[in-house]
Amino acid sequence: MENRSHAFMTGIFTISLLTAAILFGIWFNRDRVEYDPYLIATTLAVPGLNPQAAVRYRGLEVGKVDEIDFDPKAAGQILVHLSIDPATPITRTTFATLGYQGVTGIAYIQLDDESVGSPRLGTDKKNPSRIPLHPGLLDQLEKRGTAILEKAEAITGKLNTLLSDENQKTMLSAFSDVSAAAREYRELPARLGPTIDKLPALAAQTDRTLKSVQNLADSADSVAQSLNGPDGAVNRISAAVDRAATSVEAVTSGVELEALPSITGLTDETKSSMRAVRRTMNTLNDRPQSILFGAPQIAPGPGEPGFAAPNK
Repeated sequence: MENRSHAFMTGIFTISLLTAAILFGIWFNRDRVEYDPYLIATTLAVPGLNPQAAVRYRGLEVGKVDEIDFDPKAAGQILVHLSIDPATPITRTTFATLGYQGVTGIAYIQLDDESVGSPRLGTDKKNPSRIPLHPGLLDQLEKRGTAILEKAEAITGKLNTLLSDENQKTMLSAFSDVSAAAREYRELPARLGPTIDKLPALAAQTDRTLKSVQNLADSADSVAQSLNGPDGAVNRISAAVDRAATSVEAVTSGVELEALPSITGLTDETKSSMRAVRRTMNTLNDRPQSILFGAPQIAPGPGEPGFAAPNK
């Protein structure tokens, strides 16, 4: 009985000592820092995030997640309650993202700041300040992966359209045309061979033609110089033209000198005839019977036969 009582007391003492050691360790290691409450309200998914998860500010652990629940005032919104060391520089531009530890999938809150020197964000227990949650790396990968998949699907659809039966026939026909063109291109040197062989002779002939043209130009230059020389044909023709002009001028002057007196006499005779016609018309007007009996005889003047002096 004594052995059993001694063993029982020893067990009780051992258990009591272990309990005391555990309680002492908890008391000694308890966190005496009073954390500031903050709140994250988000409509994003928070997979892998659990209460007591770590809160880190640029890699440094500054707090923990106290509680995760739904917002009773906004359906579909999640509230994440945080306790953060008051020494942490939480500012008005601070934002949160979800980080993941290795391949375990356990999430934590990663805090960062958009700028340096922003005013601090105050908070209290009754009305905790809210920190915005931005999409994390996995969210961005998911969105970009979805966009990439959509683009890949669109590209696949375009490839299916491109590789349709009709387009395949068109491409095969184009390849056939290219092959035929390549064959004709290979045959082109053989066809051009005779023409290429004639090129030296053609070049020599062209050279001779150019020399002939040069000689003709030199001859034309010599002819132009001879024509325009002091005793050239151009000067002789100009002198002949000048002499012909002088002769014409002299002929014109002679004709003018010979014709003017004749024209003047003809003009005088025309005037006399007109006066005679006028006198005849006046006579007819005065004595119309003169047409039948003739014109009356004109009395002789002084000195003429039969002249009689008038009686006074």
